[in-house]
Amino acid sequence: MSAVTSPRTARVQRETSESSIDLSIDLDGTGTSDIETGVPFYDHMLTAFAKHSLTDLTVRASGDVDIDVHHTVEDTGIVLGQAIRQALGDKRGISRYGDALVPLDEALAQAVVDISGRPFLVHSGEPAGFEFHLIGGHFTGSMVRHVFEAITFNAGLTVHVTVLGGRDPHHIAEAEFKAFARAFRQAKALDPLVSGIPSTKGAL
Repeated sequence: MSAVTSPRTARVQRETSESSIDLSIDLDGTGTSDIETGVPFYDHMLTAFAKHSLTDLTVRASGDVDIDVHHTVEDTGIVLGQAIRQALGDKRGISRYGDALVPLDEALAQAVVDISGRPFLVHSGEPAGFEFHLIGGHFTGSMVRHVFEAITFNAGLTVHVTVLGGRDPHHIAEAEFKAFARAFRQAKALDPLVSGIPSTKGAL
Protein backbone atom coordinates (compact mmCIF):
# COMPACT_ATOMS: atom_id res chain seq x y z
CA MET A 1 0.00 0.00 0.00
CA SER A 2 1.22 3.50 -0.84
CA ALA A 3 1.87 5.81 2.05
CA VAL A 4 1.99 9.58 2.13
CA THR A 5 5.09 10.67 4.04
CA SER A 6 4.29 14.38 4.03
CA PRO A 7 1.28 16.63 3.42
CA ARG A 8 0.60 17.38 -0.22
CA THR A 9 0.44 21.12 0.32
CA ALA A 10 2.13 24.19 -1.09
CA ARG A 11 2.14 27.95 -0.79
CA VAL A 12 3.38 30.11 -3.64
CA GLN A 13 3.69 33.88 -3.77
CA ARG A 14 4.36 35.91 -6.90
CA GLU A 15 4.89 39.64 -7.12
CA THR A 16 5.23 41.62 -10.35
CA SER A 17 4.52 45.17 -11.43
CA GLU A 18 1.19 43.90 -12.77
CA SER A 19 -0.09 41.65 -9.99
CA SER A 20 0.43 40.25 -6.51
CA ILE A 21 -0.55 36.63 -5.82
CA ASP A 22 -0.56 34.62 -2.59
CA LEU A 23 -1.91 31.10 -3.05
CA SER A 24 -2.11 28.03 -0.81
CA ILE A 25 -3.24 24.55 -1.82
CA ASP A 26 -3.95 21.21 -0.17
CA LEU A 27 -4.39 18.35 -2.64
CA ASP A 28 -5.90 16.12 0.05
CA GLY A 29 -8.55 18.57 1.16
CA THR A 30 -12.33 18.56 0.99
CA GLY A 31 -12.90 21.28 -1.60
CA THR A 32 -12.91 24.23 0.78
CA SER A 33 -11.97 27.53 -0.84
CA ASP A 34 -11.44 31.17 0.03
CA ILE A 35 -10.76 33.09 -3.15
CA GLU A 36 -10.44 36.78 -3.95
CA THR A 37 -8.87 37.79 -7.25
CA GLY A 38 -10.76 40.98 -8.01
CA VAL A 39 -12.35 39.18 -10.96
CA PRO A 40 -15.71 37.78 -9.78
CA PHE A 41 -16.30 35.25 -12.56
CA TYR A 42 -12.76 33.89 -12.14
CA ASP A 43 -13.42 33.53 -8.41
CA HIS A 44 -16.49 31.50 -9.37
CA MET A 45 -14.46 29.23 -11.67
CA LEU A 46 -11.67 28.67 -9.14
CA THR A 47 -14.24 27.93 -6.46
CA ALA A 48 -15.76 25.31 -8.78
CA PHE A 49 -12.30 23.86 -9.44
CA ALA A 50 -11.61 23.52 -5.71
CA LYS A 51 -15.01 22.04 -4.93
CA HIS A 52 -15.05 19.44 -7.69
CA SER A 53 -11.39 18.43 -7.41
CA LEU A 54 -11.55 18.09 -3.61
CA THR A 55 -8.68 20.53 -3.34
CA ASP A 56 -8.52 23.13 -0.58
CA LEU A 57 -7.57 26.44 -2.15
CA THR A 58 -6.90 29.91 -0.78
CA VAL A 59 -6.14 32.75 -3.17
CA ARG A 60 -5.45 36.41 -2.55
CA ALA A 61 -4.72 38.23 -5.78
CA SER A 62 -4.66 41.86 -6.77
CA GLY A 63 -3.60 43.51 -9.97
CA ASP A 64 -4.22 46.09 -12.64
CA VAL A 65 -7.78 44.97 -13.38
CA ASP A 66 -8.61 48.60 -14.16
CA ILE A 67 -6.57 48.07 -17.33
CA ASP A 68 -7.66 44.48 -18.06
CA VAL A 69 -8.25 41.28 -16.08
CA HIS A 70 -5.68 39.48 -18.24
CA HIS A 71 -2.60 39.94 -16.03
CA THR A 72 -4.30 38.95 -12.77
CA VAL A 73 -6.05 35.95 -14.32
CA GLU A 74 -2.92 34.67 -16.08
CA ASP A 75 -0.62 35.19 -13.10
CA THR A 76 -3.05 33.41 -10.77
CA GLY A 77 -3.13 30.47 -13.21
CA ILE A 78 0.68 30.41 -13.28
CA VAL A 79 0.87 30.34 -9.49
CA LEU A 80 -1.84 27.68 -9.22
CA GLY A 81 0.13 25.49 -11.63
CA GLN A 82 3.34 26.01 -9.67
CA ALA A 83 1.58 25.15 -6.41
CA ILE A 84 0.08 21.97 -7.90
CA ARG A 85 3.52 20.88 -9.08
CA GLN A 86 5.08 21.51 -5.68
CA ALA A 87 2.27 19.81 -3.76
CA LEU A 88 2.45 16.68 -5.97
CA GLY A 89 6.06 16.14 -4.91
CA ASP A 90 7.61 13.11 -6.60
CA LYS A 91 4.09 11.84 -7.50
CA ARG A 92 4.61 8.58 -5.69
CA GLY A 93 1.43 6.51 -5.36
CA ILE A 94 -0.84 8.68 -7.50
CA SER A 95 -3.38 7.34 -9.99
CA ARG A 96 -1.78 9.63 -12.59
CA TYR A 97 -4.65 9.59 -15.12
CA GLY A 98 -8.14 11.05 -14.89
CA ASP A 99 -11.02 11.78 -17.22
CA ALA A 100 -14.43 13.40 -16.84
CA LEU A 101 -17.46 14.29 -18.93
CA VAL A 102 -19.44 17.11 -17.33
CA PRO A 103 -22.72 18.72 -18.42
CA LEU A 104 -24.10 22.10 -17.40
CA ASP A 105 -27.57 22.41 -18.84
CA GLU A 106 -27.04 22.58 -22.62
CA ALA A 107 -23.22 22.65 -22.38
CA LEU A 108 -21.06 19.53 -22.30
CA ALA A 109 -17.29 19.39 -21.76
CA GLN A 110 -14.75 16.59 -21.51
CA ALA A 111 -11.35 16.74 -19.83
CA VAL A 112 -8.54 14.20 -19.67
CA VAL A 113 -5.56 14.74 -17.38
CA ASP A 114 -2.21 12.97 -17.20
CA ILE A 115 0.14 14.05 -14.42
CA SER A 116 2.98 13.32 -16.80
CA GLY A 117 5.61 15.94 -16.03
CA ARG A 118 5.35 16.87 -19.73
CA PRO A 119 3.34 20.07 -20.25
CA PHE A 120 0.92 19.82 -23.15
CA LEU A 121 -2.55 21.27 -23.74
CA VAL A 122 -5.04 20.33 -26.44
CA HIS A 123 -8.07 22.61 -26.22
CA SER A 124 -10.88 22.56 -28.75
CA GLY A 125 -14.59 22.81 -29.46
CA GLU A 126 -15.52 26.24 -28.13
CA PRO A 127 -18.07 27.79 -30.53
CA ALA A 128 -17.06 30.57 -32.91
CA GLY A 129 -17.10 33.93 -31.17
CA PHE A 130 -16.79 32.46 -27.68
CA GLU A 131 -13.34 33.98 -27.26
CA PHE A 132 -14.77 37.50 -27.70
CA HIS A 133 -17.69 37.17 -25.29
CA LEU A 134 -17.51 39.05 -21.99
CA ILE A 135 -18.76 36.61 -19.37
CA GLY A 136 -20.14 38.55 -16.45
CA GLY A 137 -19.17 41.71 -18.29
CA HIS A 138 -15.44 41.42 -17.54
CA PHE A 139 -14.02 37.93 -18.16
CA THR A 140 -13.27 37.44 -21.87
CA GLY A 141 -13.98 33.94 -23.21
CA SER A 142 -10.43 33.70 -24.56
CA MET A 143 -9.18 33.67 -20.97
CA VAL A 144 -10.56 30.16 -20.39
CA ARG A 145 -7.96 28.61 -22.67
CA HIS A 146 -5.34 30.96 -21.30
CA VAL A 147 -5.98 29.76 -17.73
CA PHE A 148 -5.65 26.12 -18.79
CA GLU A 149 -2.39 26.96 -20.58
CA ALA A 150 -1.00 28.64 -17.47
CA ILE A 151 -1.96 25.78 -15.17
CA THR A 152 -0.90 23.02 -17.56
CA PHE A 153 2.55 24.38 -18.36
CA ASN A 154 3.42 25.32 -14.80
CA ALA A 155 2.07 22.13 -13.19
CA GLY A 156 3.64 19.80 -15.76
CA LEU A 157 0.36 18.24 -16.87
CA THR A 158 -0.87 16.82 -20.13
CA VAL A 159 -4.45 18.07 -20.52
CA HIS A 160 -7.08 17.62 -23.21
CA VAL A 161 -10.20 19.77 -22.87
CA THR A 162 -12.96 19.43 -25.46
CA VAL A 163 -16.25 21.30 -25.61
CA LEU A 164 -18.78 18.89 -27.09
CA GLY A 165 -21.74 21.24 -27.05
CA GLY A 166 -23.12 24.43 -25.61
CA ARG A 167 -24.73 27.79 -26.30
CA ASP A 168 -24.39 29.96 -23.20
CA PRO A 169 -20.78 31.17 -22.63
CA HIS A 170 -21.12 31.00 -18.84
CA HIS A 171 -22.29 27.38 -19.05
CA ILE A 172 -19.55 26.43 -21.50
CA ALA A 173 -16.76 27.93 -19.38
CA GLU A 174 -18.09 26.41 -16.17
CA ALA A 175 -18.48 22.97 -17.74
CA GLU A 176 -14.84 23.18 -18.86
CA PHE A 177 -13.55 24.10 -15.41
CA LYS A 178 -15.65 21.44 -13.71
CA ALA A 179 -14.58 18.76 -16.18
CA PHE A 180 -10.94 19.68 -15.61
CA ALA A 181 -11.50 19.60 -11.85
CA ARG A 182 -13.11 16.16 -11.89
CA ALA A 183 -10.38 14.73 -14.13
CA PHE A 184 -7.66 16.24 -11.95
CA ARG A 185 -9.36 14.81 -8.86
CA GLN A 186 -8.99 11.29 -10.28
CA ALA A 187 -5.42 11.84 -11.47
CA LYS A 188 -4.08 13.25 -8.18
CA ALA A 189 -5.82 10.62 -6.06
CA LEU A 190 -3.62 8.22 -4.14
CA ASP A 191 -4.14 4.65 -5.34
CA PRO A 192 -3.44 1.93 -2.75
CA LEU A 193 -2.58 -0.48 -5.57
CA VAL A 194 0.16 1.76 -6.94
CA SER A 195 3.62 1.07 -5.60
CA GLY A 196 6.06 3.90 -6.16
CA ILE A 197 5.90 6.20 -9.16
CA PRO A 198 3.41 5.15 -11.88
CA SER A 199 5.78 5.30 -14.83
CA THR A 200 8.02 2.73 -16.51
CA LYS A 201 10.72 5.41 -16.49
CA GLY A 202 10.60 5.60 -12.69
CA ALA A 203 10.00 9.37 -12.73
CA LEU A 204 7.27 11.80 -13.69
